[in-house]
Order: sequence, then structure tokens, then C-alpha cells
Amino acid sequence: MADYLISQHQLLGFFGLGSPGVGELMVIAVVAVVLFGGKLPEVARTLGGTYQQFRKGLSDIQSTIKNDLDLDAASLNRLPEYNDVVDDYDEPTAPSFDAPPEDEDEDENQ
Repeated sequence: MADYLISQHQLLGFFGLGSPGVGELMVIAVVAVVLFGGKLPEVARTLGGTYQQFRKGLSDIQSTIKNDLDLDAASLNRLPEYNDVVDDYDEPTAPSFDAPPEDEDEDENQ
């Protein structure tokens, strides 16, 4: 069965989605210079600021989730223990059922 398993690295390599090499980075740099020309520093600054805001928002979300989980764990620690055995069993108050006596006549007929 292990022969059929494909790792994530092999799968990404198959589709050409692995990490870019030096050649791919050079092509990206040339395309960026051609497209943006003199505005390239401004575009890079804008992208960097956007990325920084994204990371800050992601960090805020992670800290909020972590705090909520910590609060939930703390509230679980404050729950009372219910390990006490409570003997509140009462005997039934209904009359007990007694089976009818067997007829001796039926035993003689068999």
C-alpha cells in the first residue's frame, strides 16, 4: 500500500508548483521591471505594507482564538467535581407480584 502513496512534495513537483529556482526568479524580476518600470519601488512598498497588515490581522485572529481557548480551559478547571456517590435510591412502593400457585390437578393430568 505504501507504493501508492504520493507525498505532497512529489505532487507539487508533478504540477510544476514547487519552489521557484534561480531561473524562475530572474524571469519574474524581468517581467516586474517591464510591467512597472520606474514605479517598481512604490509597488514593492505597497505590497510590503499590504503583507504587513495581513500578517498583523492574522496574528490578531490567532491571539483571539488562543485567548478564547485558554478561557474555555480555565472555565473547565472551575467546574465542581461530581464524583460524590449519592445514595438516593428508594425501594419501589408498588405491591410486589406473587405468582399464582400451581394447580395440583394439572400435574396429575399430564
